[in-house]
Amino acid sequence: MAYIERAIQKTMERRAKNSKCLLLTGARQVGKSTLLKKTYPNYRMVTLDDEFVRSQIRTDSNLFFLNHPSPLIIDEVQKEPSILEALKIRLDKSEQRGQFLLTGSQKLELMKGVSESLAGRVSLLELDPLSLREIHGVGFNQHFVPTEAYISEREKELKDYGDIWTIIHKGEYPELYDTEREWGDFYASYVATYIERDINKLITVDSVMFLRFMTAVAARTGSMLDYTNISTELGVSAPTVKTWISILERTGIIYLLWPYSSNHLKRIIKAPKIYFRDTGLACYLTRWLTPETLKVSAVNGSMFETFMVSEILKTYANEGLDYRFSVSYYRGKDKSAGSDNEIDLIIEENGILYPVEIKMTATPKAVMSSANPILDKVLDKKRGPGAIVCLVEEKLYLRENLVALPVRYV
Repeated sequence: MAYIERAIQKTMERRAKNSKCLLLTGARQVGKSTLLKKTYPNYRMVTLDDEFVRSQIRTDSNLFFLNHPSPLIIDEVQKEPSILEALKIRLDKSEQRGQFLLTGSQKLELMKGVSESLAGRVSLLELDPLSLREIHGVGFNQHFVPTEAYISEREKELKDYGDIWTIIHKGEYPELYDTEREWGDFYASYVATYIERDINKLITVDSVMFLRFMTAVAARTGSMLDYTNISTELGVSAPTVKTWISILERTGIIYLLWPYSSNHLKRIIKAPKIYFRDTGLACYLTRWLTPETLKVSAVNGSMFETFMVSEILKTYANEGLDYRFSVSYYRGKDKSAGSDNEIDLIIEENGILYPVEIKMTATPKAVMSSANPILDKVLDKKRGPGAIVCLVEEKLYLRENLVALPVRYV
């Protein structure tokens, strides 16, 4: 198949043009190197997978840059953190823009190094696996927020996605769409390579035990993170589970969605929710082998929620926005109702809180968003219109301030 255009490309080109250096982060196999090579075919490229290259950087960084002059793409920079300090020295000697483009597969680890060495000199972007928009060639590239303005613009470029369970099960790694690679073969190789090359370089761990851990986490995607529950299942300590969760997060396998924080709301649950970034990988680990069995399984609701949360986060990342400060969830007890209440997503923008529910239903009802009025208690914010993202065929208003949206509106 032909190369699939990435939605982040224009943002990346603009950032690279106006920054001394650009860092593109993302998990293994999401297409970082391919995107840079396609966009900048005249740039040289060097990968720090090569031990000889890493050794040269440590012993004589000036010689490294003589052998690899700019404009230069440096792949997998997390494998030799000392290059960041060497880059800082070179960047400070020049006012040229876009001469160095970096990729890295350990976002949180890199962020620490970048903040110490390249603060003010580098533009940061995150590349995820493909999105539904990219797979179906949708050029619309605004982040999801359930406003009338967004909905109106989104309706100018809607496409029928067909049975999305095929994609939820398949996952969205580019290689599954660029080639005829078999699903099971791809993910078996992905997991083995991930544990061997990424995990074993970070910690010493038995590969079979870590695979069991990944499977246990995949089975909990869309749920509250409970370290003790996982540790009991695996027979390892809760601190060990916490360390391993951190590794999955910083290598881009999972995303932790944190609860909305406000002095005006009483929260019972303070733990984050855990989501696999790619549902295909989660399906492989938990042994759902076909889209048909997944669609009617006991985990279909959590997989659908995981998939839609990932799609929404991608709309932010592809526009170059940091969603960590914009997207959260709520679960707590409303004293007047005397029951637990949950809002799947709270999107905050310009002082307005937009409640979003994600439901695997084709017959949405207003009661599904009964917790939304809780946000009126946040006195320094305003509650905006809510949405239920679901399997409904057409946009459907359930109340004046509540709309059910088909998946293709994300």
